[in-house]
Amino acid sequence: MSETISPRIGARAATHWEYLLPIAVVHLLACLAAVPWCFSWSGVALALGGTIVFGTLGINLCYHRLLAHRSLKVPRGLERSLATIALCSLEDTPARWVANHRLHHAHSDKPLDPHSPRDGIGWSHAGWLFRRAADRRTYAYFEKYARDILADDYYRWLERNPMAILYIYALHAACFTVAGFLVGRLAGGDWAHARQLAASWLVWGVFVRTVLVWHITWSVNSLTHLFGYRTYSTGEDSRNNWLVGLVAMGEGWHNNHHHDPASASVQHRWWEIDVTYYLILALERFGLATDVIRPRHQRQA
Repeated sequence: MSETISPRIGARAATHWEYLLPIAVVHLLACLAAVPWCFSWSGVALALGGTIVFGTLGINLCYHRLLAHRSLKVPRGLERSLATIALCSLEDTPARWVANHRLHHAHSDKPLDPHSPRDGIGWSHAGWLFRRAADRRTYAYFEKYARDILADDYYRWLERNPMAILYIYALHAACFTVAGFLVGRLAGGDWAHARQLAASWLVWGVFVRTVLVWHITWSVNSLTHLFGYRTYSTGEDSRNNWLVGLVAMGEGWHNNHHHDPASASVQHRWWEIDVTYYLILALERFGLATDVIRPRHQRQA
């Protein structure tokens, strides 16, 4: 694909069913939350808390700041564990996620950007996922944008076994279901109550939470290139969006990130809260994270 061809146009002919079907099915299953029998306050708590565990730790900290930008280092076992947590959000394998994100930074809001809002807000939010891009599945593409990721045996195994991500997702959904059933029984409930709690934890703790994490992540691709303020002139359309910044645990301070993508922090002003960075600092304090890259203004000082 040449630099003058939009990825939207170049990939229009083929629908990426491997993404479209799972995303559509999980959205439909999440609609079961409207059924009163599937409701429980503990399920709601799991949905909200799960966005922090699976979204903030898995996607923000691991996929984004640790793997894509190498803004810190953690022990290999911890890194693989965090990557497995990220897989439970069905946001693709580590190598594909990292390669697409690095491509975005290399060509942000230019024709080769895989999800620029200049091609439409719907396209940048999720539409780009549903158009097959054969050039982003080649050896040359991964060699250029994710060579360091595929140097790891575990991540390479995931690429060689594309169904593994679905198996991992199904296994973690089963764990939520079994846990809900056992808690229902141990709390003194009858079999009917245990089944109801199991269904609630599955619907809210897995399906609703997955949809929440998706749209939070996708909002960084779409909203933070359209709405908000710009602290830095970065050569593309990135913006700091306070709403996305709060909901996405810091990822919405996107103009700050594009100004200094290597930094583990995107908090450049005291009120630009970056919860993901606070978690990184906690890992560092306990000796689980090293080589944490501070913001550019701190490095220069």
